[in-house]
Amino acid sequence: MFTLSDFDFNLPPELIAQTALPERSASRLLEVDTSAAPARLVDRRFAELPECLAPGDLLVFNDTKVLKARFFGQKASGGKIEVLIERLTGARTALAQIRASKSPAPGTVLTLADAFDVTVGERVEPFYTLHFPDECLTLIERYGRLPLPPYIEHDPDAADETRYQTVFARNPGAVAAPTAGLHFDEAVLARLEARGIESATLTLHVGAGTFQPVRVENIAEHKMHSEWYQLPQTLVDKIAATRARAGRVVAVGTTSMRALEAAARDAAAAGRPLAATSAETDIFITPGYRFRIVDRLVTNFHLPKSTLLMLVSAFAGVDAIRDAYRHAIEERYRFFSYGDAMLLTRAES
Repeated sequence: MFTLSDFDFNLPPELIAQTALPERSASRLLEVDTSAAPARLVDRRFAELPECLAPGDLLVFNDTKVLKARFFGQKASGGKIEVLIERLTGARTALAQIRASKSPAPGTVLTLADAFDVTVGERVEPFYTLHFPDECLTLIERYGRLPLPPYIEHDPDAADETRYQTVFARNPGAVAAPTAGLHFDEAVLARLEARGIESATLTLHVGAGTFQPVRVENIAEHKMHSEWYQLPQTLVDKIAATRARAGRVVAVGTTSMRALEAAARDAAAAGRPLAATSAETDIFITPGYRFRIVDRLVTNFHLPKSTLLMLVSAFAGVDAIRDAYRHAIEERYRFFSYGDAMLLTRAES
């Protein structure tokens, strides 16, 4: 039985990437080959990814788009507040986290960005319902701030507004980027296509819970946050075709992984094949999990004691991930959202 301490490591603070590289695909790529033990570690450039995959493989991207979800404002009393939109629930309603000296009661009016007022509605733990005076998306994009992760220490600027989105972002609704996708540029995508590597998209709107720390030593007691995802029929069909030609399904990012495995798990539990679906998932993948869909994973380096570190450890093996992280620190890889990437293969065990 693994505990929280099994997923801890010491990371020099200077290895936390604070800004994106000028060129997306100029980041480094650590290939972790688990076909033998111990895992073989290969230092590459991300631009080499097409050569690491085979014709007939299928890359699955998350096409969510990050909202400008952070607002600063005040109550009618003048008290300062901070609002982080968690998800849109209607054209003019959203769930949000609210930081204030005192929890706002239903009916409280908040002024956001000195631009417009919202009204607090019912509590949906741990969030508040907010009622907007106009279309949420319009007001959020016009007046909100990009919600950079808490470990990035500068205020978002124009460069972040471009680089904290993937080039294939289409469906607005996330409050954090699917960061493995940030390494892909049009040149890499073109080379993948020319090599005969298929691609498809799903949508999982990443919530603020992705940064929620695990606070219990017994990880089985951790309550995972829930996120909305959608698998289209086109993706289901491409997965079936990939399997038929003995290709591999390659998830781009842990968000794509979670959506694929959640859909496959739920389908298996219902005794049916994988099908197009739209649902909420709170899937928590830890060592011992049996993967049903994903064969390889492109992912960034994750925080100590995080659920995502547990996920990649489940996928590639605890020892392989420990070796990979130790190597990455020794070789001065860049960590977290604006950092470098890994290419993992599922451990057969």
